[in-house]
Parts: sequence; structure tokens; C-alpha cells
Amino acid sequence: MKSPFVLTRFGRFAALAAWLLCGVAIFADDPKPEAVSAERQTLLRGTLLSPKAFRAAAKKIQPSLVTIEGFGGLAAGSGQTKGIHAPGEGPTTGLIISSDGYVVTSTFNFIRKPPIIAVRLPSGERKIARLLGRDETRRICLLKVDGVSGLTVPEMAPREEFAVGQWAVALGIGYGDAEPALTAGIISATSRIGTKAVQTDANLSPANYGGPLIDLDGRVIGICVPLSPGGQQEGAGSEWYDSGIGFAVPLAGLDKVIAAMKEGKTLQRAFLGVQSQPTGTPPSGATIVSVVPDSPAAKAGLVKDDKLLAIDGVEIMDVTHLSSVIARYVAGDKVEVTYQRGEEKKTITAELAVAPPPAPPMRPMPMVPKDPEKKPEDKPGEKPAEKSSEKNPDKKPAEKPAEKPGEKPAESKKEPPPALPEKSPQAV
Repeated sequence: MKSPFVLTRFGRFAALAAWLLCGVAIFADDPKPEAVSAERQTLLRGTLLSPKAFRAAAKKIQPSLVTIEGFGGLAAGSGQTKGIHAPGEGPTTGLIISSDGYVVTSTFNFIRKPPIIAVRLPSGERKIARLLGRDETRRICLLKVDGVSGLTVPEMAPREEFAVGQWAVALGIGYGDAEPALTAGIISATSRIGTKAVQTDANLSPANYGGPLIDLDGRVIGICVPLSPGGQQEGAGSEWYDSGIGFAVPLAGLDKVIAAMKEGKTLQRAFLGVQSQPTGTPPSGATIVSVVPDSPAAKAGLVKDDKLLAIDGVEIMDVTHLSSVIARYVAGDKVEVTYQRGEEKKTITAELAVAPPPAPPMRPMPMVPKDPEKKPEDKPGEKPAEKSSEKNPDKKPAEKPAEKPGEKPAESKKEPPPALPEKSPQAV
């Protein structure tokens, strides 16, 4: 009797054919070995060449970097600076934007208001610079170095080419560095702080503020600055340094801003002058709760219960979006405001004013431990009053009434905690 596991010659041939057909079916959709090898080589090549690419990009932008030093002004730790985190002593970074000596940097570098500003050019020559104008909404400013020509102007990356996940390199010049220090990361978001900035996870420090954020082609993405979504104080945002949350202001498309700073203007945060609340569920638009007297909104005729629909054609989604849209402008800009009053829709023009100064940051109150032995009526130096049980030792304390079987113990009545005051909407 033959074993059931012994195949005939024909059976062995059939099994081999089936196995081959199965193999063809399994590997039919797999890429060719040549394609897999080429793709892997490309990935490996990109990984191996990344350090070289970073150095090449830094080398390309280096002839456009300057070192900035301020002399005099407010002393460190004097308490006279407005920001929570003021810059320390030492050089910072700037970027040449014209061959005749215009330099863009961060306003953070001048919180101490130094009367003398020195710029060390890429050639090593040191020159005195003048601070011309500021854009407080973007935290950038413009310097002018006189008596120079032929400086190297870097290439600006078009904003429409920015992409989340693309490589980004931040450069800054520290103490006595011949070459700029660089940190690499990616672009985390392309539109932050009222569309004024891109966000990067490259570690930024005060030495980077005023320096460029570049792509791997050595083109300028933006100027590294300290920005904070929730704070408008001078220097706000600098507490995030080296946190992986950094911001850079793109220079592409800022021709009007640069021209205004050349004229010595200071561009300030815009203010419409309304307090609003969300409208509908889901929210759509923003209903005015109150209008700040003598504000642009009041002068334009906006009143309580008007529903804001759009600013310059940009549809207002909710209260937060309204703040974001207003943040795109500077004081003095004129905007068209579309609103609804009752059943009627109207459009008016309002000239935005300078936003009022932000409220100082809240500081926690110190907690003082309470002395359990001291009563409010006790005076210093006096012994605490004796308890009534000590005065009448024969008097027994009152006994609690006996609880009957099956009854629940009486619950002590507690007064509800006072209600917290509602947070009033912030005026924008």
C-alpha cells in the first residue's frame, strides 16, 4: 500500500506548476528590483546629503548677514523694559535687503533703546547704523548703514511656495562667531499670527532674532522674530525660545511696509473698537456687544447688536476669526466693514486706529498661612480668649439627638460658592 504522502510523477509536476503560478500571482504587483533600489538610493542620498545641503544653504546666505551691537540704553535688570524677557548683552543678527545698506532685523534687539548701534558687515568692517522705522505688528525694524555699496542681497522665497513639512534652517551670529550658527527644522504652519508669520520647529534663541529662516536653496523664507498669539507686550514670545515653537515673518510682499519704515514710520497694531460675541450655532459672524466710544467703529456708525459679516470681503466666521482678520492690518489702514442691522445688510468704511496698550500680565498673589490659634479679635501680645468649656467645667457639651433606626443623618447646609464673574469679550 502506497503512502498517501507519496506523489506520483504527474502529481509532483502539477504541484510544482501550482507553486510557480502562486508565486507569479504574489509578486506580480511588486515593483521591479531596479525601481526599489533606485528609490532607496534616492532616500539614502537625501539622508546623507542633508548636512551638506544645510551647510551649502548657509554658505549661500552668509554674505548677506550682519552682526548688530547696541551700546548704552537701559541696563539689564533695571525693570524699565516692557517685555517679560528682555534681551541679554551681546550681538544679534540682521539681514541685508539692499546693496546700499538697508538692513532688516527684529525690534527685540532694541528693547533697551541703545543710542548707538554698530553693524559689522560681512567684510568685517564695522559701521554705525541708524534705526529708521518699525513694524510693531511683525516685530521687525529697518536700519540704514551709510557710506556703503555693493552689498550682497539674498533671494526671497515666494510665499506661495511655502509648504508644511519643508526643510527650514535658522541662522544667527553669536559671540565672536566667524560663521553663523544654524538650527534645522521644518515649516510647521504657513499662516500664523494673523497670517503675518510662518511657524517652524527649528530651535530659535535671541541670537537668531533678526536673522533669516531659509530654505535649502538658500532663499529667505522670513526674519526670525519673537511673536506670541496671546501677548502684545514688547518682547512677548521670547519666552518660547529653544522650545520648538518659533516664528518668522516673510519679507516677500512687504514692499509697502519696507517703504513706510524707510520714511521713518512706526506701524502699530490696528483697532476697530468693538466687543463682540458669537452668533448662532454653529457660530457665523460676530454680534457687537458694545462699541468703544470715539473708536473707528463708533465714528463709522456701528452700534450694539449689529452683526459683523465681513472685513474687506473676508467673511467673519466667529469672534476669534474677527481678531485674526483685524490683526492683518496696521493702524491707519482703511477697511470696508459689511454688517447686518435687523434684516438690512450695509457696508461702511472705517479707518483703523492705534490699539490701546495691552494690560500688564497678572501676577499670582502670595499665599499667607493662617494661624489657627489666633482669632480676629485677638490683639498682638494678648493671650487668646479661653474657651467657654474651660470657664464652665461643670457644663456638659450639648448632646446630639439620637438618630432613629432607618433615618439618614441630617446633612449640614452649605452655602454655594460665589459665582465667578463672566469674562467680558476683548475689544478689537
